[in-house]
Amino acid sequence: MADYYSVLEVEKTASDEELKQQYRRLAMQYHPDKNGGAKEAEERFKQITEAYDVLRDPQKRAAYDRYGEAGLRGGGGQQYHHVDLSEALNIFMRDFGLGEMFGTGGRAQAGPRSGADIKIDLHLTLAEVATGVTKNVKAKLLDPCEVCKGVGAEPGTKPVKCATCGGAGEVRRQQRSFFGNFVSVAGCPTCGGDGVSIASPCKACRGEGRQRGDHTVPIKVPAGVETGQYMQLRGIGNAGVRNGPRGDIVVMFEVEDDERFERDGEDLYTEVLLTFPQAVRGASIDVPGVAGPINLTVPAGTQSGHVFQLRGRGLPRVNASGTGDLHVRAQIWTPSVLSESESSLIDALALAHQPVPEKRAKGFWAKMKEALGA
Repeated sequence: MADYYSVLEVEKTASDEELKQQYRRLAMQYHPDKNGGAKEAEERFKQITEAYDVLRDPQKRAAYDRYGEAGLRGGGGQQYHHVDLSEALNIFMRDFGLGEMFGTGGRAQAGPRSGADIKIDLHLTLAEVATGVTKNVKAKLLDPCEVCKGVGAEPGTKPVKCATCGGAGEVRRQQRSFFGNFVSVAGCPTCGGDGVSIASPCKACRGEGRQRGDHTVPIKVPAGVETGQYMQLRGIGNAGVRNGPRGDIVVMFEVEDDERFERDGEDLYTEVLLTFPQAVRGASIDVPGVAGPINLTVPAGTQSGHVFQLRGRGLPRVNASGTGDLHVRAQIWTPSVLSESESSLIDALALAHQPVPEKRAKGFWAKMKEALGA
């Protein structure tokens, strides 16, 4: 997928006005009518128009910035697709205030059209993320009609070429404006862009050539994924109208919070409580790990707030080698209620305890200030 900001040659912080000015400059430069219908110019024109159409819409832009193209797919009945020449020309003319002059046609595309993509939200636990997992998800998908075999016509009959567009699926007209000669391309009003007409539609699918069916989709989740990341399963989504190719399934990952940990990419952070004797004398304790408890040797004289770094005990790096670390912060536990014997021991310890030194080792924030030059 192309980077829309790179396509328009703007920064990600570009304002709406900057986007508009840059789009108009590039659109005029690569408009097919200004380049003799050159295929390369036409493709570039479609790319910059698609990029502009997404980035000028605040909601689409926010979704794209966060999730990329997957953020534009599914939801609210709107199915994202790459624009064709008809749509690109209509967007161009609308931006220049020429929509009423030339009309606004539908999506023109001769022949079978791809099925719509669907979006699946997949919930995962941290343990599943740590190892990777295959999940079987039930989904209702559109399949080719079993009666007409996806053709859309009653058995014994077949579609015929549309008489209005001659099978092209679109109608064109040329008009003059103060920009010069422009070709308006719109979907054929007779066949709706299919290029064919059906005299006797299939009764089972009403001429659409597909019916809804139950599916179990196996989704192999790689280890290390995070909330907001996604994977695209190509060619296994909804079947297209009248034997059109299948669309994709976009799987959006959502990792459930684990109260034991804070996550930063592949690194995990947790906290353990130590008794005063454990901190003073040292101890062997179990600390939480994703796959199970991990033994940690606490050295004598451990200070409250000290962070132990257990290398390679975090989460795998998604689609890469290596594993993150587990950071364990030690905190001294102070009991709020004491028995009589405990109280006596504390009093005795207070009398025998050395006074608190005036200076102590540099703490976490002092080290951070030094590192930042503050």
